[in-house]
Amino acid sequence: MARDVPLKTLGTRIGHTTLARQRTGCTVLLFDTPAVCGVQVAGGAPGTRETDLLDPSCLVNEVHAILLTGGSAFGLAAADGVMRFLAEQKIGFAVGADRVPIVPAAVIYDRANGEPAAPSAKDGYGACRKAAYTTRSGAVGAGCGARVGKFSRSCVPDAGGLGVIVKMTGNITIAAVMVVNAFGNVIDPSTGHIVAGATDKKGNKVPYAGEKTFGFAGSNTVIGAVITDAALTKAQAKRIAMAAHDGLARTVVPAHTMFDGDTIFAASTGKKKADINALIADAAQVAALAILAGVRR
Repeated sequence: MARDVPLKTLGTRIGHTTLARQRTGCTVLLFDTPAVCGVQVAGGAPGTRETDLLDPSCLVNEVHAILLTGGSAFGLAAADGVMRFLAEQKIGFAVGADRVPIVPAAVIYDRANGEPAAPSAKDGYGACRKAAYTTRSGAVGAGCGARVGKFSRSCVPDAGGLGVIVKMTGNITIAAVMVVNAFGNVIDPSTGHIVAGATDKKGNKVPYAGEKTFGFAGSNTVIGAVITDAALTKAQAKRIAMAAHDGLARTVVPAHTMFDGDTIFAASTGKKKADINALIADAAQVAALAILAGVRR
């Protein structure tokens, strides 16, 4: 199901900066042409930038890139580098004679899994320079320092990561790029088995149980984006982002807690006619599959 070629069909290049020693990084989605974009924030502790303007009632209708980054709120500085890269190419929203690149962003907290570091503007710029129509999953970019299953003091979290899935249904292409850094475990919904998460001293995966819960706000999060070449309005893009959270809830238990900043963008890069209900179903599916791809090694 996951292939490289359809990303070119979507007009979307993906670039990473991976800071392996610091266990953090950033991932940029660069659009060949401006993309209609929506967002749904469902976690209780989000870290975001430029999400208010994605509301259907707001003026700006399209974005030029999306940034997914580690480093908590400090990592949002990487978006400055993405803006500089785009500005050098004179890409941006026209404000008089000026051009302002529109770059929504979301962060995960990975500063407890290595050095307390964060991607910088230089790293965001570097990710843009490396962007290509290729997929790569695992401990790369914003997924470098991600972990999952952080709800128990007596267990060790598993590595999280970044997952990319592309699906074609008829002539419609839809993809998901997800960074998995969840408070909960990652579950395969087809079997109910824990794929990655809290692991006890004997190597057994431990199901979530409320009495074991501990954590602190903002220390976890699943962030990502769904991209399609189907034509969408901003309101429809928001609905697709909402549907992608269904895929998150199928694979992460528990999801959308007060300790998570779960945020998913949805972007339309094409003009193809599509059934919105079919897209809603596909968005949930690709988001779930991308989450699984992000933690499987």
